[in-house]
Amino acid sequence: MKRRKSSPPEDTATEESTRDRVSMAARRLLLRPWMVSPAEMHDDDLSLLVVIIDTNPIWWGKKALGEAEQLTLSKCIDAVMVLGNSHLLMNRNNRLAVIASHTQESRFLYPGKGWTAADLFGDGGSSMESNCSGSKDGKYELLTAINDAIAEEIKDLMTKSDMRGQQTETLLVGSLAKALCYINRMSKDIKGNQEMKSRILVIKAAEDSALQYMNFMNVIFAAQKQSVLIDACVLDSDSGLLQQACDITGGIYLKVLHMPSLLQYLLWVFLPDQEQRSQLVLPPPIHVDYRAACFCHRNLIEIGYVCSVCLSIFCNFSPICSTCETAFKISLPPVMKAKKKKLKVAA
Repeated sequence: MKRRKSSPPEDTATEESTRDRVSMAARRLLLRPWMVSPAEMHDDDLSLLVVIIDTNPIWWGKKALGEAEQLTLSKCIDAVMVLGNSHLLMNRNNRLAVIASHTQESRFLYPGKGWTAADLFGDGGSSMESNCSGSKDGKYELLTAINDAIAEEIKDLMTKSDMRGQQTETLLVGSLAKALCYINRMSKDIKGNQEMKSRILVIKAAEDSALQYMNFMNVIFAAQKQSVLIDACVLDSDSGLLQQACDITGGIYLKVLHMPSLLQYLLWVFLPDQEQRSQLVLPPPIHVDYRAACFCHRNLIEIGYVCSVCLSIFCNFSPICSTCETAFKISLPPVMKAKKKKLKVAA
């Protein structure tokens, strides 16, 4: 008679299968975390960072004539490149855009005209390879292409700029509007089951322009409606307009106290997104300068006159609003009529 082989107990078999499943799950999480489903890692959402650099040649020229340890435009661009590369390396779904805000135009440094939508979403083939000049130091080819594109565009912008005109103010409002348009376009190109979280980082150098106050406020409220954060990294004097922008949209306003440490400020404060910032100890909120600019002289005022129809602000009283041409009815105090004196008849 043949003897039957004894089968292992059911408890032992169940324990071994459970141990195998646990070890496989641990191997997936520890050794190869990219094999975890997007639903588990929450990596399916896109994160778009748009960096706006103030490239005012007058301000940067004055800084270049100063001390040798001061921040130069080339060092600022290098710091922005490191920030952009770090943002792209944080997650495979992160996206980046860099805009130069000049005195004459607002130009995209990245992505340029040679980049397609497939390249930005990681689906580009030959077109992305043509943009890459090659990685000789083992760097990721896409990061090399981005850095080369930014360096070429900023060189072309600064060499072809002509400062013969009287325009010396940075066109920051135009850059912000262009950034919002780019965010709106990118939000329509994503897949249906994805969400995109966008934020704008403004690296401000020159002083504010009161002439751009109305357009600036319109851009701020448009960003608030689109749920876009506006962060500000101010290199020189404080910016009341950017303080209002950060306070309204929920961003961070930071004034750099030590210029050579710009990269440390960028990586410490502005690299984390909105969800990660709640777990970090960041600089406290500052006092916001909410002074408005009058419509007549574009001066920042604390007390003024407001039109009850169009809400225009004026520093001096005017009986007719220059914006909506509304005539105000002014209630003057009643005028007392003079009493007629009785003439005395001579006797």
